[in-house]
Formats: sequence, C-alpha cells, structure tokens
Amino acid sequence: MSSYEGNFSLKNTDNLPFMLSQEDRALFASFCQFLWIQGEPLPLIFDIDDKVYTRQGITLFALERLEVLGLIMYDSRGFVKKKLGKHTRLFYAGKPTKIGFSNETNNQLFLGHVLLTNTGKEMAHSLSTPRNQQFYEYVIGRWFNQGLVLSSIQLRLSRANTLQNKNYPVIVNIGISRAGNN
Repeated sequence: MSSYEGNFSLKNTDNLPFMLSQEDRALFASFCQFLWIQGEPLPLIFDIDDKVYTRQGITLFALERLEVLGLIMYDSRGFVKKKLGKHTRLFYAGKPTKIGFSNETNNQLFLGHVLLTNTGKEMAHSLSTPRNQQFYEYVIGRWFNQGLVLSSIQLRLSRANTLQNKNYPVIVNIGISRAGNN
C-alpha cells in the first residue's frame, strides 16, 4: 500500500455512515492520484493488474475495500462516457489534455472500471493528491493506441525518446502524434 497520507477535512460528514481508519484514508488518498477531471472527478482505472496501479497499492482487493466503504463503484465490464463531441478536454493535476475523436458527434471514451460515489466525490474534492507522471503517460499511451488525437503540454520532453521506443506518443510542439507522423 502507498505510504502517502492525505489530509481530509470534510465539510459535511452527515452522509458518511462510518468513520474511516487511518489505513482506509491512506488507501483512498493513494487511489485519488488516478483521478482526472471533466466537470467531476473520474478515476481512470483501466487494468487493475498493471503496475502503474499496484505500485501505489491499488489492487482488486483495495478497490473492493473502497467499494465496501461506499467511496467507489467497481464494475469489471467498465464505464463509458457517451455522447462526446469531436473534441473534449480532461484535466489531470489541474492541467488540460485535449482529446480529438474521428467522428464529429456521438463519441465515447472508456473510463475504466471504477466510478466515485457521491461520498467519494465529496472526499476527493477535499483531498490534495500528488501528481503521478507515470500514470499520466500510461493514460496518454492508452488513448493514443486507441487512435485518439491528443494535445497536451504535460509530457516531459526528456521522456520523449523513451516513449518513442515503446511506441507511445512523441511530443510534436504541444501536440501528440505517432512516431514518424507529422
């Protein structure tokens, strides 16, 4: 489990049917580093066995614990955001990533296997979590491999060669394109 300890200061605890232990708070704080924002916090948990999650203590067991606590909903089939336009923008750590789809309308974006409950959203809003660059690049790589057009300034230029060798996107100005394409 991650050693990250978050500070929770809930404004309204009337909706909390329980008190979280220190261990549960630390687990939820670790989980929150995987949140992107598009109007509301969206946890992007794609492959729960991937080391980008497991290194931070987020495993199937951990997700089941958070679900029992009423903070998340887990579904092995996953969740999809529907009816998106040609472009959409999601934020990670306060910075935008623009996603372009091939269709003008009615696009979908797979969000992974977890959503926050209302209680989880309330707690997530009150928590300051660290940025996880490896997770950010993992998500960008997944979207890129799905054929999405991405624009972001968050990839570190020093990592471009490493990413190129792994068939991940390469920085082109602030946009992202497949290696060899302009």
